[in-house]
Amino acid sequence: MTNCLEEDLNHILSHTQDLWQELEGQRVFITGGTGFFGCWLLESFVWAVDVLKVNATALVLTRNFEAFKKKAPHLANHPALSFLIGDVRSFEFPQGKFSHIIHAATEASAQFNAKYPLEMFDTIVEGTRHTLDLARVCSAEKVLLISSGAVYGKQPPDIERISESYLGAPDTTNPLSTYGEGKRAAELLCTIYSETFSFETKIARCFAFVGPYLPLDRSFAAGNFIRDFLNGRPIVMSGNGTPLRSYLYAGDLAIWLWTILASGLNSQPYNVGSEDGRSIFDIASMIAGFSNSQLEIIRSENSDLVGAPDPYIPSTQKAKEELDLQTWICVESAFQRTIQWLYFSRNQPSGP
Repeated sequence: MTNCLEEDLNHILSHTQDLWQELEGQRVFITGGTGFFGCWLLESFVWAVDVLKVNATALVLTRNFEAFKKKAPHLANHPALSFLIGDVRSFEFPQGKFSHIIHAATEASAQFNAKYPLEMFDTIVEGTRHTLDLARVCSAEKVLLISSGAVYGKQPPDIERISESYLGAPDTTNPLSTYGEGKRAAELLCTIYSETFSFETKIARCFAFVGPYLPLDRSFAAGNFIRDFLNGRPIVMSGNGTPLRSYLYAGDLAIWLWTILASGLNSQPYNVGSEDGRSIFDIASMIAGFSNSQLEIIRSENSDLVGAPDPYIPSTQKAKEELDLQTWICVESAFQRTIQWLYFSRNQPSGP
């Protein structure tokens, strides 16, 4: 398991090595640093510190440090990292300068969004503004907002891949649009603060991902399918399997995020994800095929693979042309690496 993650971390450094010079002698502030995205940001950060000897530290905002310490003690105890316990909407501003801020704190849960839409909206919008106020106070130079493809609203079925120039939006008459509308407001706040207070803001519109640290108990189809696979039981789909999704591996994700922070254009959004669209049924079938004995796939609505494609797939042309980013890890390898890591982590709960 350790070698598996080391391979991923070396992959990240091989495509970001020159970027780390910008962080030499600097302090970084990270919100949401203990979630899926955050763990990969921290893993790659401390790897750069250890391998490249980058002289940098990071302060990480978390609501539950004890839970994180159990999940990743090697990160919780790393000397380059320190932790601030608090809510993203109201944490006390730490003293001193931070050159870079990464704002990744959001509860990306469909269940939470449906049950507590007001809290979801407040967490996104108030949390973003509070973090931007910190950037103003601490004289930050660059801020990266982890946004979402949800800002586009429902992707029209006749658009194969949605680009940053698409001006669609979530349905404001539907409370389930809270997450997407919150992210739209967060992006606008970044633009306003950048123009008003003269620091750079970078926007990463993130789609779907897979990799170590992926939660298996959320509303993510990939995580649920992997959970079923690891438990040796039938893979259950909540629908008929026709929606189209694409998955970027977490190792590639980290490369994209660090690159956008360092080199992305000010107040410009970049789609972050894979263009390799697959149906949910195809993803389930691929995972089932990894088993020595073919696992059954259960569709809870009907047995026919019919219906509108319901795509959620980004165009990443902008990131490729402006930042030379690409998908290095194919989707099959991405899921295999994830399953391998999660399988072995059951016997080594201390992390990679």
